[in-house]
Amino acid sequence: MLTLVRKSIDNWERNPMSTADTDRGTDAESELQGLAELARNFFANTVAPHREEFAAQGFPSREVYRKAGELGLLCMSIPEEYGGGGGTFAHEAVLFTEQVKGGDSAMQLGVHTGIVPHYILAYASEENKKRWLPKLASGEWIGAIAMTEPGTGSDLQNIATKAVKDGDDYLITGAKTFISNGRNCDLLIIAVKTDPTQGAKGVSLVVAEVSDDTPGFERGRLLKKIGQKGQDTTELFFDGLRVPQANLLGAEGEGFIQLMQQLPQERLICGVAAAAAIEAAVDETLAYVKQRNAFGKPLFAMQNTRFELAECATIAEVVRTFVDSAVDKHLRGALDVKTAAMVKYWTTDQQSQVIDRCVQLHGGYGYMEEYPIARMWADGRISRIYAGANEVMKDLIARFL
Repeated sequence: MLTLVRKSIDNWERNPMSTADTDRGTDAESELQGLAELARNFFANTVAPHREEFAAQGFPSREVYRKAGELGLLCMSIPEEYGGGGGTFAHEAVLFTEQVKGGDSAMQLGVHTGIVPHYILAYASEENKKRWLPKLASGEWIGAIAMTEPGTGSDLQNIATKAVKDGDDYLITGAKTFISNGRNCDLLIIAVKTDPTQGAKGVSLVVAEVSDDTPGFERGRLLKKIGQKGQDTTELFFDGLRVPQANLLGAEGEGFIQLMQQLPQERLICGVAAAAAIEAAVDETLAYVKQRNAFGKPLFAMQNTRFELAECATIAEVVRTFVDSAVDKHLRGALDVKTAAMVKYWTTDQQSQVIDRCVQLHGGYGYMEEYPIARMWADGRISRIYAGANEVMKDLIARFL
């Protein structure tokens, strides 16, 4: 698949690997630079023109996922034998960075390519890996994971959705909410209770292949959000949804441990996105204050503006350094639960603070949806809540102190 990425780069009639930037890097760095160029063009030319359309309907078209799959942008860190790119999380981080900087919040790639495939790769049977992963990598299928319930939030060990054995199947009953990709998904990882008496030890993960016609499965309303309006976030309902027991990930009762093993990468994805959002906000605001005049001179000539942006630019550098360090640890298999929680909470807190300061520097225009900074402000607020609320992250960190 990374071969496909390289071919796709050429298809854009550019050769970014020959630019002067590659003088400072290795072949691997050059490949990532080429990937960044490819992803940047994808979001600018394929996704951005449909921003208003996706926001109005509340979900992106399936075609943009298929196009991303054709370009080799999906499942880049999944082995090639399963249709993936055979790369590393570094490739995924480049994709997420360019998505944020390209202003797209409709495609939930963090879930589709950064989270769902890794549960399957780590815990699914060989037969199911070969069945499911190529379809996610091609964009033919869209993936989602259903953890959160109306009454549980971040309290995953107390979920109420049940999976009861019936012959060779499970019958799943319950409800989930705030499910990213819920409206479009074809492959759904569901956190269920296979033994309601065992707390965390009774949690299991089951994979369902779903469509609008699947008996016992219903997509609820598209939830209207403050931001990320083009990304499909839905309620899901299960009333005797029949799923083969062969679709269980790992063994019964291992679901909570599996979630804890995979959540560090999910939280690192939040950090990668936060770093990109801060950098984009600072760049956008610098451009604005240098061309916007007030009291006979550019806003950037005013001391307060310069001081504010000096602080924001410094925060951007510190966040980038922290995130890059965490990515390096993750690539070496050394990213621990505590550090991932630190990255998630601190970078997203900084994201909210910096973008809010940048909105202020835009004045009234910062409150207008037509300005990118306003969309960044609305889209980014959820980052302190999903993947585990930041208050939960702090409590988790404290357990290791």
